[in-house]
Amino acid sequence: MGRAALEAWVQERGQAAFRGRQLHDWLYSKGVRELDQVSVLPKLFRQQLLEQPPADAFDWIGRSRELERNVALDGTTKLLLATHDGLSIETVGIPNPDRLTVCVSTQVGCAMACRFCATGKGGFQRSLAVHEIVDQVLSVREVMQQRPSHVVFMGMGEPLLNIDAVLASIDCLCTDLGMAQRQITISTVGVPNTLPKLAALAQERLGRAQYTLAVSLHAPNQQLREELIPTAHAYPLEKLLSDCRDYVVATGRRLSFEYILLGGLNDHPAQALDLADLVSGFQSHVNLIAYNPIEEETFKRPSNAAVEAFRRNLQSRGIAVSVRASRGLDADAACGQLRRRFNNLVST
Repeated sequence: MGRAALEAWVQERGQAAFRGRQLHDWLYSKGVRELDQVSVLPKLFRQQLLEQPPADAFDWIGRSRELERNVALDGTTKLLLATHDGLSIETVGIPNPDRLTVCVSTQVGCAMACRFCATGKGGFQRSLAVHEIVDQVLSVREVMQQRPSHVVFMGMGEPLLNIDAVLASIDCLCTDLGMAQRQITISTVGVPNTLPKLAALAQERLGRAQYTLAVSLHAPNQQLREELIPTAHAYPLEKLLSDCRDYVVATGRRLSFEYILLGGLNDHPAQALDLADLVSGFQSHVNLIAYNPIEEETFKRPSNAAVEAFRRNLQSRGIAVSVRASRGLDADAACGQLRRRFNNLVST
């Protein structure tokens, strides 16, 4: 709930509106985890609330419980969080000298089944509610004792299969936590007929679409893309790129194209030139990502020379391109790795 909703909520329960503003401050600024911790509220009021469902003081707030924490040598921190129904999700805090980026999940598991991603190996269970998404940002802030500067919807799940909650959580992050839309990125592998809907809903619910949209390509042609992303057969590359062009026109925002480099498979110089032809003429930027190995697949991490050659070939064709620095390689930082390892330990 935002400030206005909290004011209305406390008034419905016989309290003055300012109690809602106090509650808002304790939820979003102080990051309380249990209703009993909100000591500014009258004790009698708290007791009355706790006599109503949900009876657990923890569940009133809606925070997730931490199951496990992995901290890499570079400071990248991955949290495994338990949801109210006994499931688990991952979130990652990625520190840099001048920023802290939080990578958030939007679903428990994922239905897209990308072969290079550990999340899809466990299948899809459900989408996350708004508070479960926002909680990830609060949890990273709490653990790393630093205010997040950027949020990327690149964790577990496909954000465009949970559009309503994603947009509502962006509204919460901006309105209640003071972030700017330009500090937020939504990443998608591509879901048919969703980009026009996203553009329309974003402008309707957020006023404008100022966040960055990152579209995962990972292949310069349809055949290879279907090998890596099984669901791509339902969304031809030509149609995806056409929808991307329409999205740019509708929002006026530059796109980012994500491309995971898999050693010896999609990192050849000729494939870089094919990719350049695909995205040429776009108001866009290509972000190259060296593959982070997972146990279930035999894909290889590309050599530094191959990554640099791929980058140079794109740049030679006038494509704006950067290479994302790998972070947390020693702490199961790839999507889904920590969750799968934890679940395997629990099941044994």
